[in-house]
Amino acid sequence: MPVTGARPFRFRGFPLPDLTGLPTLPAFLTPSALPALPPLSALPALLTLPALPTLPSLPTLPRLPSLTALHAKAAGRISLALLKSTALELAILAGHLVLYPSGIAQERRTAPVQPPPDAPRLPADDRPPVLLLHGFIDNRSVFVLLRRALAQDGGRRVESLNYSPLTCDVPAAAELLGRHVEELCERTGHRRVDIVGHSLGGLIARYYAQRLGGDIRVRTLVTLGTPHAGTRVAPLADAHPIVRQMRPGSAVIEELREPAPDCRTQFVSFWSDLDQIMDPPETACVDHPDLLAQNIRVTGIGHLALPVHPAVANGVRQALDLTNPGTDARQEPGGLTVA
Repeated sequence: MPVTGARPFRFRGFPLPDLTGLPTLPAFLTPSALPALPPLSALPALLTLPALPTLPSLPTLPRLPSLTALHAKAAGRISLALLKSTALELAILAGHLVLYPSGIAQERRTAPVQPPPDAPRLPADDRPPVLLLHGFIDNRSVFVLLRRALAQDGGRRVESLNYSPLTCDVPAAAELLGRHVEELCERTGHRRVDIVGHSLGGLIARYYAQRLGGDIRVRTLVTLGTPHAGTRVAPLADAHPIVRQMRPGSAVIEELREPAPDCRTQFVSFWSDLDQIMDPPETACVDHPDLLAQNIRVTGIGHLALPVHPAVANGVRQALDLTNPGTDARQEPGGLTVA
């Protein structure tokens, strides 16, 4: 059905011009009239150009391993070290479960035995006593080997403190620690003490020294795998209030970031690159502009091995023997390799 208003299409033809009537090209534009090009043999010889100087041969570089091979080799080392560390952690955990019941009861406190008046006087040991503070859901049995190593070092006085596994607040635990430190100083006659804290124990001791005025009593604080900047491991454990206080950004962690220009305690922190409880591992380092601190990296062991391994115990003993641990240790930075 035709569209209304449409005009029909009509094809119109256009006549083509008659090509035979065009004028012919001039004779000088015909191909036969163009001059012939000279042959290539008539061009100047290239051999007459001056010769280029001979470049010296480059030495052959030794064949380097590919990046893929290097990456695979490094990954193999890390995997092997992690495998060894995990096996050691499981062995230590099994042994600690056996010893755990022996450390549930609080340690009995005794005053130093005074020698008879006519006994020969030995040089007094002016080193402060050492107080050991365990980690979360643990007790003093974790320090069996470390305590023996420190006690054998010239008869140094070593004691342990148990805080309740039901403790739900770091500041409250730090106040309890302060009362015990005062009692220890009164009982032993020393003005100051040294503290070695594992994991949460180190955080409690730091809070006491930095926020509650405990720096007047604590000369040196050695921490082993302590979450100074907070750890993100095991999110499901946040049901426990004290675990939430060990998270990055918690009120306790932020309070420890506040200025502490007059803190007299010196800090020595041992942290492990294979510590699976510290996330990231560097969170176990003391990083504060006002604190005199030395961070010592331990390679090859995990979280549970820090208070157990002989190499770490020797490092702790050396740190406590320094007159000024934070200053003297800075002069020889480094770490411990435990393989």
